Amino acid sequence: MRLGKVTFELHKVSITKPLNFNIMKMSNLLLLLAVLCLFAACKRGGGSYESELSKQLADSATSVSSDSTGAKLVRTAQVDMKVKDAAKVSEDIVQLTTASYHGMVMNHHLQSEELRSEDMKLSSDSLQRVTVYHTTATMTVRVPPAALNQFMSDVSKLGLHVNIRRMDIEDKTFDYLTSQLYQNNRKELVEQQKEGKVKFKDPTAVLRISDDLANEKVNNIRVDHAVQYSVVDLTLSQNNTVSIEHIANDDTAVYQIPFLQRMAFALSNGWSMFADCVIALANLWVFLVLGVILWFTVKYYKIKWVSPIKSV
Repeated sequence: MRLGKVTFELHKVSITKPLNFNIMKMSNLLLLLAVLCLFAACKRGGGSYESELSKQLADSATSVSSDSTGAKLVRTAQVDMKVKDAAKVSEDIVQLTTASYHGMVMNHHLQSEELRSEDMKLSSDSLQRVTVYHTTATMTVRVPPAALNQFMSDVSKLGLHVNIRRMDIEDKTFDYLTSQLYQNNRKELVEQQKEGKVKFKDPTAVLRISDDLANEKVNNIRVDHAVQYSVVDLTLSQNNTVSIEHIANDDTAVYQIPFLQRMAFALSNGWSMFADCVIALANLWVFLVLGVILWFTVKYYKIKWVSPIKSV
């Protein structure tokens, strides 16, 4: 590793109202500046990027935290490939991830989309349905970063051909270190407030600082989790599949009985209706008798009383 020339100029600094908080904040900023200068001056030698960066941070940032001395490299990958059977390959990838690489399947989605379908008549009561559909599968898995390249190679061997294979590495080292410095500053400020060295006019200021401290801790935990397990997005597709099945005809019109049977049923039904009418009239015999009596009464009245009046 070759080091470039770094020059520091000293200036006279006057502090009218020194505070321990300002001094500690200035020291942290100077530490961060020294780390940045050292990283810019170093050139890559025979070692790997991660080991060289870890060595530099171990020498310059020991006073911050032992957790921030390692390089925080977040690895992500993507594989898009064509397979023979998306469902079977998906199960193979699940087995490969959990059993062989001790990883975790975060998402697994298998979908078949119907492109077109046609029904062909085989007989009066049966059809042959031909359906063309396209099947795809998407997966999101997490594997240890040390085995990421080998995992991608093993997954690629399960497909017919690979459309996309990509791996990205994002360096979160200095974001992590900056967050650690912010945490230290806020922690020291809260401690000084508890000791009475620093007072806030706004009581909610301490709560906001505590919330910011918690957020920085959570962000660092999230970075640590992303460093420990790499995220791989997988997309599987296969050729269109043709499905042929024999199904029952759901048109009720084809299940009508023959003409002669329907004619015989109509005659029988007509006789039943006539018999029902006769029975209904029989139930009304009282009204029939009353009607006959009323008819004779009216006729007798016309003969007995109306005819003599007309003759007069």
